[in-house]
Amino acid sequence: MEQAKVKAGVAGVGAIGQNHARIYSELESADLVAIYDTDIERAKEISEKFGGTPTQSLEDFASMVDAASVATPTVTHREIGSILLEADCHVLVEKPIADSRDDAKALIDLAQQKNKILQVGHIERFNPVMSQLEARLDSPKFIESHRLSPFPQRSLDIGVVLDLMIHDLEIILHLVNSEVAQIDAVGIPVLTKREDIANARLRFENGCVANITASRISPEKMRKIRVFQSEAYLSLDYQEQGGWIYRKDGMQIAREEVEIEKDEPLKLELASFIECAAKGQSPKVTGKHGAAALDIALEITRLIEESW
Repeated sequence: MEQAKVKAGVAGVGAIGQNHARIYSELESADLVAIYDTDIERAKEISEKFGGTPTQSLEDFASMVDAASVATPTVTHREIGSILLEADCHVLVEKPIADSRDDAKALIDLAQQKNKILQVGHIERFNPVMSQLEARLDSPKFIESHRLSPFPQRSLDIGVVLDLMIHDLEIILHLVNSEVAQIDAVGIPVLTKREDIANARLRFENGCVANITASRISPEKMRKIRVFQSEAYLSLDYQEQGGWIYRKDGMQIAREEVEIEKDEPLKLELASFIECAAKGQSPKVTGKHGAAALDIALEITRLIEESW
């Protein structure tokens, strides 16, 4: 017997949310039934492109869907996520999960109370590069990541740490699987009142060190990670979905290309969310994972702002 499609919707259809709508409309396991935005004309525009009923009422939206993406400004995540969870909807909230530890905890507690999926949109965990990295990872000793982009003209309610660096923080916490022992950070505002370029150095209790750079004022895009361990060095490119592994071969260093089957990370992320909603499975990036990354990001932000 064919499984019924999950009734899906998107709350907030700006630059990110419109892509959620596009993918839900393409997934065989989902039925895009509703679009919510405070700008009803924008909701209608996206609805005409991808389907679903446009609505300016969050309560009406919640009554139509079984599972929903929340792609609204970070400061609204707790309010909107809570309304949807209270209405018995499964929720995928874009990163960061919230803009405070209290709001993140409130969402996690409510999802647990309502027995609903709460997934956080850390998209790089669904990048095909990640599975190759995880398969080759033994015990990382040093990690270096760079995430650079031109000025986005969006997410200006938060700094670059919560906007971009948090992707790499969540990945690194996942890969290292150890408590953070020390954080050093520096950052400066350039085009906004918040930090637009930042660097953080994390030292973990197991001895691993991670050096993380994020910028939203760079002329070119870059999303790369390098992982050093005792027997190998991996250099992977999230953007190009490719990379290399370097190993010691006698007194030489042998280089081998990492074969990666390319795919769209957002499609994989949303397909996984819909499957979790349909089967009651725990998502790859839970609310607790998102909250752990947020906790480190907020501490980095605090250290940066204290230095100004």
